[in-house]
Amino acid sequence: MRSIAFSDFLIGLGVLFVLEGLMFAASPEYMRRAMKSALAMPDNVLRAVGFGSAVAGLILIWVIRRPI
Repeated sequence: MRSIAFSDFLIGLGVLFVLEGLMFAASPEYMRRAMKSALAMPDNVLRAVGFGSAVAGLILIWVIRRPI
């Protein structure tokens, strides 16, 4: 039997795929330009953006899942 946390993880992964797919379907040219600009960014900027995004996601999950 799957745990609740694992089910939540799979749901989140599914939502990620849906959103990413919709972005590529809606505007492939914009996504192509975004990927090119990401390739041109220095590693430290990408690392900082990735870390900030991960922290924001954890805070959002904590706010939603905390008992009221």
